[in-house]
Amino acid sequence: MHDLIIRGGMLVDGTGAAPRLANIAIDKGIISEVGTVTGSAKREIDATGHVVTPGWVDIHTHYDGQVTWDPLITPSCWHGVTTVVMGNCGVGFAPARPDKHDWLIELMEGVEDIPGAALAEGIKWGWETFPEYLDMLDSQSRVLDIATQVPHGSVRAYVMGDRGARNEAATPDDIVQMSKIVREGVEAGALGFSTSRTMLHISKDGEPVPGTFANKDELMGIGRALGEAGHGVFEMASDMTPAEDEFMWMKELSAETGLPVTYALLQSPVDSEKWRTMLDLTAEARKQGANVTAQIACRPTGLVLGWQSTIHPFITKPTYVELARLPFAERLVELKKPDVRAAILSEKAKDMGTLGMIMTQGYDRMFRLDHGGKLDYEPRAEDSVAALAKTEDKDPAGIVYDMLMENDGRGYIYLPLLNYAKFNFDHIFEMMQHPNTVLSLSDGGAHCGVICDASFPTYMLTHWVRDRARGPRLPIEQVVRMQTHDTARLYGLNDRGVIAPGMKADVNVIDFDKLAIMAPEMVFDLPADGRRMIQKASGYRATIVSGAVTFEHGQATGEMPGRLVRGPQGVRVANAAAE
Repeated sequence: MHDLIIRGGMLVDGTGAAPRLANIAIDKGIISEVGTVTGSAKREIDATGHVVTPGWVDIHTHYDGQVTWDPLITPSCWHGVTTVVMGNCGVGFAPARPDKHDWLIELMEGVEDIPGAALAEGIKWGWETFPEYLDMLDSQSRVLDIATQVPHGSVRAYVMGDRGARNEAATPDDIVQMSKIVREGVEAGALGFSTSRTMLHISKDGEPVPGTFANKDELMGIGRALGEAGHGVFEMASDMTPAEDEFMWMKELSAETGLPVTYALLQSPVDSEKWRTMLDLTAEARKQGANVTAQIACRPTGLVLGWQSTIHPFITKPTYVELARLPFAERLVELKKPDVRAAILSEKAKDMGTLGMIMTQGYDRMFRLDHGGKLDYEPRAEDSVAALAKTEDKDPAGIVYDMLMENDGRGYIYLPLLNYAKFNFDHIFEMMQHPNTVLSLSDGGAHCGVICDASFPTYMLTHWVRDRARGPRLPIEQVVRMQTHDTARLYGLNDRGVIAPGMKADVNVIDFDKLAIMAPEMVFDLPADGRRMIQKASGYRATIVSGAVTFEHGQATGEMPGRLVRGPQGVRVANAAAE
């Protein structure tokens, strides 16, 4: 008798093969049969009329602090994610000297917009070294599997102290010590090393992330430590300026160690075609023997602007600044008053620089997000607030104000900041077809006050497979493979991402016709009543991790099969996955 059988579902197995009707038998956390499956089981799930897929593998998250207090790892668990990789962009909480706890929290708060008070109250420090951090994570049970990387910022601060935090050049001895720490972390189970080389990543104290200006000697030294350990991904966020110089050391590092180097790739609003150059350089690097992969997103890096968000168009108006001190309910009472509205709209906003101006006064890039329960992340230029203001001969700021006041002050404006230079997803479609890209960049757990992209996995099915109206859609078998097999393989997780005998039993059963992403909402459920923007989903009939049903109809069952993934994972049966 099997432990579990999933019967009658339309199987999309993660290999890219066409969907087919099949039953799945699971025993001891492993898929034991796929096909007819005539035997009985302790429990059966009727998947008739539903799609059955591997669990989603999300390789770009920032749950480094949250995993220490939240066994559910929301919101990713609501979206069928069964494995998350954290420790991205060079920020994290290990290694950590006792006198650097607050500094590490401020670094994470500044870069990833995770409330510092929540991190300070939620994290129960019980480690100093990276292996000790892994041991702590390994001692906890949770609803899904987690894996992590060694972050450059933490390593630099641990070895170099204030010199590292200030981005001073590392000495040869510094590099030796950092390399040793990275190797120890990877040998203890980290999946790789991460760094940040973009000026978009700034600590709360206004300083660029440690490692932003690291030279080739430092990067190569640390990269070679991965090679000595025998595995590990070198992950980074970078402005790629100049791109040729970055690729020079990236190619050298990957070719020398044989390990993957992966970087974040988004369309720039300044140079809308630079992504093509980056992919050309990536292809050339591959030809020269380097394993370089671009991580791409399935939609724009979109800010959700509301009265409770980190930023909105009136955040610096003097009248609003005074009101911001009030509890939200009291603030809304004032914001509803016509004289208060008039005062805010008449006042001049504080100069916030070019980026700040776009986020507060870029009306040509502001859109209504929720259209009667349907969320539009690919709006047309003619649907912008600026276009609407011109058509109706109205003040765009007034239109935004009134939109924010909808739903009793919980209305939202969508502002696609990156990856939307031409007001469509055509470039994203092209990126997805490129052989050297991998789906990523959800930033699950991060940017709590203004972004919620942990819904990416669900959006891939709802928008790209089922609903897109402004261009080509993608076949479901391609989309499933992109966020199961392909993401898992980049990080050496060869035991999951495909439904086949011998593979880890991480499975989603999905009511595809009813699959939907809910509208964003701001909640205050982090430690210290910290705020975060969440997005729930409907349509997941069941999510299964290591053979245990963790969610049914969107509700947690109480099962906690998730564990820390230590290092690459091998295929359990020789030909388990049809590569």
